Amino acid sequence: MKLTIISGRSGSGKSTVLHILEDRGYYCIDNLPASLLPFLANRITSDASSNPNVAVSIDARNISADLQQVPEIINDLKQKDLPTEIIFLDANSQTLLKRFSESRRKHPLTTDTVGLKEAIDKESELLEAISVMASLSIDTSNMSLHQLRDTIKSRLIDNIDTGLALLFLSFGYKNGVPVDADIVYDVRCLPNPYWDTSLRSLTGLDGAVEAFLDAHEEVQEMYGDITQYLQKWLPSYERNNRSYITVGVGCTGGQHRSVYLCEKLGEHFSASISNVQVRHRELDQ
Repeated sequence: MKLTIISGRSGSGKSTVLHILEDRGYYCIDNLPASLLPFLANRITSDASSNPNVAVSIDARNISADLQQVPEIINDLKQKDLPTEIIFLDANSQTLLKRFSESRRKHPLTTDTVGLKEAIDKESELLEAISVMASLSIDTSNMSLHQLRDTIKSRLIDNIDTGLALLFLSFGYKNGVPVDADIVYDVRCLPNPYWDTSLRSLTGLDGAVEAFLDAHEEVQEMYGDITQYLQKWLPSYERNNRSYITVGVGCTGGQHRSVYLCEKLGEHFSASISNVQVRHRELDQ
């Protein structure tokens, strides 16, 4: 039994996540006033045997003063031994503008004098205190509804109470650094298969590209250094109540080097961590 708080900017997918959890047996409450969290927690813990996992959505529709109290409330709940996690969803402002324009929905902070862009920016400020406490941050900018459902299913539902959840995410710097990555490695200094015309159209999942990168000593040194760092420090992250870690590995286009390394890292850490996933941002587009 645990309490999951879903938060994030409007249009980022909070309602979708709440519906997914509800379909999986969670008791869900949308737009709970933050000041009522302690009362809900008391109700959950008073009869833990009859309560399922509980998920609540807390966002900018709350009273501003209540939102500022959330960090203190969460710390109090953790001291009472109620397992509590915050899942924070977001997308870049341009994507949120596009989503609201396409859906023709009204942003909760827009008024006669506050336009959509200003409302989206203001929402970031209101939710900052919650976002910095998030156990897991998810950037939905480039996610379809299907991809968001798969992410929630694999990271939250299928691996409940299995310890640390580790995701290796390959990406291309030309499309920006993923904002939801906790640790980022830049591998653009490594030999690039792109310059071999026979490999250009392939990816790090193909045997020919793997053989090319396997043959370069500096690639193996980079792999060894990343592995050594993570083996040493992941236990410290976990002891600091970090249930979800996303490791981003980036090269120029996100097709060859980063994909290759994420696959190798995923295979290595799967031997010692039960919940290891690998995702390739540019290949999943």
